Amino acid sequence: MVNLRGKIALVTGAGHGIGREIALALARSGAEVVVTDVSDKIFEVGKEIESVGTKAFPVKCDVTDAKEAVAIEEKVLGKYERIDILVNNAGIYPQKPFLEMTMEEWNKVLSINLNGVFHCTKAVIPKMVEQKYGKIVNIASIAGAVIGYVNLAHYSASKAGIVGFTKSLALEMAQYGININAIAPGPIDVGAIPTGSEIYQQIIKTIPIGRMGLPLDIANLVVFLASDESSFITGQCIVCDGGSTIL
Repeated sequence: MVNLRGKIALVTGAGHGIGREIALALARSGAEVVVTDVSDKIFEVGKEIESVGTKAFPVKCDVTDAKEAVAIEEKVLGKYERIDILVNNAGIYPQKPFLEMTMEEWNKVLSINLNGVFHCTKAVIPKMVEQKYGKIVNIASIAGAVIGYVNLAHYSASKAGIVGFTKSLALEMAQYGININAIAPGPIDVGAIPTGSEIYQQIIKTIPIGRMGLPLDIANLVVFLASDESSFITGQCIVCDGGSTIL
């Protein structure tokens, strides 16, 4: 069991799905978790976290707004005086053929998925540099980072961008004791596709392990990368896809 007692973690997009599970997994490992999202669901997640015996600090935040990201960082430091872990998870996954894609749709995906990572990282990095310690985990995707998908040019571009950002920033921040890594999830069951549907079964056939991924699969990897057990790992994009991309 990874021990994160005494650590302060901030998770974006923590109101549902993978983000929610990441927040809960960090809490179960002992971290106090700042849960952020544009949704009021973070307050329910906060209650869930406290039910496992650790403290939560739910704060609404729109990651596309750099000023809001800075405000969250100030609130965290005002409450805890430090920040040890940042998980950039917030993102959207709209599908649209490129020939039908508008500039507004392109910009919206890049604004949330990629600019949001920049805003939140930019806000917390100075404190991590000052304390000479920090763990940043960026949630990418096999889409763009490893393989291509139709109707996801904007999403794939944003996720590939996250991987490039992760590698470059890891080089800059290594001297300050800050580890920065990315995770590229494959097919994850977040309840969007009925388990008994034909599409669901078709997806499973493409996964060598023989099942859909679970939010907990990603959350467990985040906990490891957020811990001191991973102190010699930085600048990496770790694929977690049940073997999907090795076919």
